[in-house]
Amino acid sequence: MTREEVVSAVNDRLKLVRTEYGLTQDKMAMILGISKKSLVESEKGRRPLGWTEAVALVTIFEKSTILTDALGEDFVHMVSALALKDVEVTYPMTMGGKVWWREIKKEDGYKIQQNVISNHYRLLDDKDRRLISSFNLKEVEEYLGGIR
Repeated sequence: MTREEVVSAVNDRLKLVRTEYGLTQDKMAMILGISKKSLVESEKGRRPLGWTEAVALVTIFEKSTILTDALGEDFVHMVSALALKDVEVTYPMTMGGKVWWREIKKEDGYKIQQNVISNHYRLLDDKDRRLISSFNLKEVEEYLGGIR
């Protein structure tokens, strides 16, 4: 899924998410940090939400069944992976994957792990710092190949 596809899916379901949570347009606009006029225009399909507004919505309403049906169960992590795609980030150390991760590959001090719930992958260095996170194993393996 691309950023554009996420934004499109969120735009198509904006009003449904608002009604799912029992919110008025005034309250939803306040939550998203946009004007009521902008929200109304977005709900009518005249003004699409931007990436930042879509990210705010999926983050705030991460328990939405409407969004889960459209984007999958672990959509917040997917959006995070999209946001960080093609960006070098220094992640903090992890706990090494002792609970929610299974090891896929270990090589030269690096570990590729898969989350047992969301099924996304991550690459850890020898100090258990995350180097990349993705739903695409090949992308993680290519990243590993590029740093060795």
